Amino acid sequence: MSKFVLTVQCKSVRGVVAAIAGYLAEHGCNITDAAQFDDVDTGRFFSRLSFISEEGRTLEELRREFADVAEPFGMDFAFHDEAEKTKVVIMVSRFGHCLNDLLYRWKIGALPIDIVAVISNHNDYQKVVVNHDIPFYRIKVTKQNKPEAEAAIMAVVEETGAELIVLARYMQILSDQMCQKMSGRIINIHHSFLPSFKGANPYKQAYERGVKLIGATSHYVTADLDEGPIIEQDTVRVTHAQSSEDYVSLGRDVESQVLSRAIHAHIHHRAFLNGNKTVVFPSSPGSHASERMG
Repeated sequence: MSKFVLTVQCKSVRGVVAAIAGYLAEHGCNITDAAQFDDVDTGRFFSRLSFISEEGRTLEELRREFADVAEPFGMDFAFHDEAEKTKVVIMVSRFGHCLNDLLYRWKIGALPIDIVAVISNHNDYQKVVVNHDIPFYRIKVTKQNKPEAEAAIMAVVEETGAELIVLARYMQILSDQMCQKMSGRIINIHHSFLPSFKGANPYKQAYERGVKLIGATSHYVTADLDEGPIIEQDTVRVTHAQSSEDYVSLGRDVESQVLSRAIHAHIHHRAFLNGNKTVVFPSSPGSHASERMG
């Protein structure tokens, strides 16, 4: 029996849930997990259903047959095979904690993705990537060659068939054109502070101001720098007895965890763009343990 995921978003109207459930029941599909959300502010409906096709239907059959159900409601829908792993390109600069964390989770099977390439504007992590039998691309970025560099990046994405780009502390600003082309398919991670500190050495600034909470935010990338729809966040407490180096260490840990959880939400089709926000359905209690790690 094949296991699939159906994601739906549309205008919130009466009968949409019945139409979805009715189609699945009539076509020999058994729902194993379901989540839905009505946004009263926007009038939008979001749903994610896991199900088993007991009659052995293919993705193509499901998509074709469901189109007639979706059309009257104006549904934006997608079917996904749970056995298929998302193809991911990871991009990194000189801070390697998120990259190393993702490689470890991927290697032990806790992060079920297919890493098809790692791209960097430096050579610092070439050896560690190649030792994992993953293609490494060094694409230098300067003010003068930025359009050519992004064209080279997109060539790697297209050649590998990558469905998601993960910025694992990639310290270059992407162009508006690239952000628009890959809308909803680029995830970034950055530090979060109360209050906020920008620029160089944010952890040192936080230490000097006696911050009690540090954390991290993972979001979809848009043309507005570090202001894209948020997928996942977390914090960790710090005290006066800790040093600025402790802040850095704790900050890197929480950044790695938050990025991993954001990727999990995306690859399991639990994250939906909702204007400037997201709808992120939690993992069900019966989900695989790797989906809950982080």
